[in-house]
Amino acid sequence: MRFDGQPVDPAALQRMNQRQADRGPDGQGLMAFDRWGFAHRRLRIMDLSDAAQQPMFDPALGVGVVFNGAIYNHHELRRDLVGRGYRFHSTGDTEVLLKAYHAWGPAFVKRLNGMFAFALWERDSGRVVLGRDRLGIKPLYLAPMAGGLRFASSLPALLAAGPVDTAIDRDGLHHYLSLHAIVPAPATLLRGVRKLAPATLLTIEADGEQHEERYWQLSYARSAADESRSFEAWREILLASLRASVRRQLVSDVPVGALLSGGVDSSLIVGLMAEQGVTDLRTYNVGFEDVAGETGNEFEYAETVAGHFGTVHERIFVPERELIDRLPEAIAAMSEPMVSHDCIGFYLLSEAVARHSKVVQSGQGADEVFGGYHWYPRLAGSTQPVDDYAVAFLDRDHAAMAQVLQPDWLGSDVTRAFIERALTAPGAVDPVDQALRLDTTVMLVDDPVKRVDNMTMAFGLEARVPFLDHELVELAARIPSRHKLAQGGKGILKEAARQVIPSSVIDRPKGYFPVPALKHVRGRVLEMVRDALSSRAARNRNLFRPEVLQQWLSAPSDHLTPLRGSMLWQAGLLELWLQQHVD
Repeated sequence: MRFDGQPVDPAALQRMNQRQADRGPDGQGLMAFDRWGFAHRRLRIMDLSDAAQQPMFDPALGVGVVFNGAIYNHHELRRDLVGRGYRFHSTGDTEVLLKAYHAWGPAFVKRLNGMFAFALWERDSGRVVLGRDRLGIKPLYLAPMAGGLRFASSLPALLAAGPVDTAIDRDGLHHYLSLHAIVPAPATLLRGVRKLAPATLLTIEADGEQHEERYWQLSYARSAADESRSFEAWREILLASLRASVRRQLVSDVPVGALLSGGVDSSLIVGLMAEQGVTDLRTYNVGFEDVAGETGNEFEYAETVAGHFGTVHERIFVPERELIDRLPEAIAAMSEPMVSHDCIGFYLLSEAVARHSKVVQSGQGADEVFGGYHWYPRLAGSTQPVDDYAVAFLDRDHAAMAQVLQPDWLGSDVTRAFIERALTAPGAVDPVDQALRLDTTVMLVDDPVKRVDNMTMAFGLEARVPFLDHELVELAARIPSRHKLAQGGKGILKEAARQVIPSSVIDRPKGYFPVPALKHVRGRVLEMVRDALSSRAARNRNLFRPEVLQQWLSAPSDHLTPLRGSMLWQAGLLELWLQQHVD
């Protein structure tokens, strides 16, 4: 968008679109006007015809749209709009979004059930409205420039467009090294790139004036009836909501599969999909070599569930050599550096899944929404929730940060201040609820959800997350925390799941997405990290104290965060990402 009377640069727009080609391999479109340029890469899932091509512009209404995501209730919205006199030329969700905006104005977004990032523009007023879904499932990055603004679904697309201030954002670096690589919106690690916060509309007038509106807040307020309702009654209410969420997210003009780890969350989704009568349901599971006595796969648990529901199941085994060989590709697919070991797992899994499926449901979000992590019981009855959360969750406090970073990069303790603001904001009183809200609306968005979006969309695979249906999340917030903390965590979800999936899946020890070869930074991974951190580019950035890097490099396994993450991998990945995307 240009606000200074200069024309947009179609070549820059095309570079941005090409950089996002993997996210939309089925087609592309571009519209350039004097002050605007819009482009889109298409993944054909709703309405497979060219009638749903984007950018989409309705000359009669004077409104256009580019949009990434899925509106699960688009059929219901369409019926309402037809009743109001609107005529449709396509059968997908894009045209519904466009006409819903025309009918109801910016408040239309409150009617949407789905995951989305969009840009709507009005021909006559020159106004542009950017929006992002309530739980930030779909990304939206912004790059202000002299006389204008660029936006994209991925940060690297903005870098491809042209000059961007790629200096390290000091506050973003503090968050990255405190929150397991999470940098909460609106910041990123780069000074010249922002991201639109979840549940936010950004309205931009023709002269560049901007107005931001938060259109949804997650509240943990409960009625007396909510507090007194029995565990069994909540279980049945929750199960009905889970069924509705999975059913809604089956809307598609291509078959919908499922990622099946073999844990409670993904197994429950598969069971609910089977309940809905999905035929020839394809399920997928990835595993790796055992390392240092640590099992690298959970094939047996996934196959128990697949056998129980008669799915068409595929196990994908990745040898360690391939995992390490492909690691640079996974880093290239990251819009922001993500230290979780399972990024490479999701990347390689997505490649295999995309050969057979274009859409899958996945189990991300259940731990944050239903209280599955070990730090939630520690917060029960806490009189110092900010301190207790920080001790349990942070990779390091500000004093430790001072021992790691060069003095010029230290700044103030912005992460502690952020956590305090987030936990004490109105809408949650119980310390457990405060932590659940923070994790659901911030930590989940910029860790598991971003990870799944980036890694799946690298192969044109759409991942849907039923546990983040906003109606389900709102319901879960009303359930008293004692029911979530039961049975060692996620108690209410486990008992709802028991009505659908085998108890053997629920009662086994909690697993995780294991990638042992990355958990232990050694061999070729250690060489890769050592080369990155000793490079001229790293020396010029001068982020870390050399003596600390040397300690980490000498004994990687001795320097772990409280959540057992490698401090060396955290620093090394940052440098590897910067060298791939920025340098």
